[in-house]
Amino acid sequence: MRLDHVAFEVADLDAAIRFYVERLGFVETWRHRNEEEAEECAFLSAGDVRLELLAQLTPGKFQRPEIESPYCPHLALAVDDIDAAVAQLAEQDIPILRGPLIVEGEVRWLYFADLDNNVIEYVQWLKTS
Repeated sequence: MRLDHVAFEVADLDAAIRFYVERLGFVETWRHRNEEEAEECAFLSAGDVRLELLAQLTPGKFQRPEIESPYCPHLALAVDDIDAAVAQLAEQDIPILRGPLIVEGEVRWLYFADLDNNVIEYVQWLKTS
């Protein structure tokens, strides 16, 4: 068994795609509109990560989640350099919710959110074994 993808609900599919593609470096790979189910989705990828963005076609149905610690659920993405990730987020005007945090010699991480309050974690594992 292996992980196929993670899905986030979004208010505006086009705006969400722009956020992930232009600001985080994802690539849009597939998009589908399902009138019968009243939803539209897009799949994005970055490396081995596949993310589905799902938007309801019924106006007013989307409810933006509240962002609260411990930031669950969230999508955790491994990065090689948390300091470079901090610089990238600053360059893209994406505020950090918390972090970088550290467990000495083990791991560094931080949290931020997309336009719809879906929480994303960047994590850098310091131990390689």
